[in-house]
Amino acid sequence: MPDTHAPIRPTSIQDLKDLVGTTLGPTEWHDITQERIDAFAELTGDHQWIHVDPERAAASDFGSTIAHGLYSLSIGPRFMEDLMAFDGFAHSLNYGYEKVRFPSPNPVGSRIRMHAEIVSVDDVGGGAARIVTKQVFEREGADKPICVAESVGQFTEYPAQA
Repeated sequence: MPDTHAPIRPTSIQDLKDLVGTTLGPTEWHDITQERIDAFAELTGDHQWIHVDPERAAASDFGSTIAHGLYSLSIGPRFMEDLMAFDGFAHSLNYGYEKVRFPSPNPVGSRIRMHAEIVSVDDVGGGAARIVTKQVFEREGADKPICVAESVGQFTEYPAQA
């Protein structure tokens, strides 16, 4: 996979279509700290002990606390902005996810990053298109990804200048 240091900058639906099959990334590494896990737990109200109780988690099969699966997924939009600039469009919206899986845990002290593949781009009319991007979140030193998701975005072109 090529290492992408600057985001690509598509400005049209055709630019997006030309990217189908392209893999972007990986991003820079993101550190998983207990402070970040705790902040996510506070924000979401998900205080399950495996995330926020280091003593109890140390005695578990994981050996430490682990980040919430949704913590990892929630970093996806930030990682995507590191890979693809969206400022070439009038607006881009998160339309949802087709499929999300968490095949491997994400323990505290880990470093994660993401790469993404543009899977499809479909015109939806009005100068807009839906883009499906397969996002793969990897943990440094792990064989399996911590998250694999098919993100769906909707991009709308700027109106044509007369």
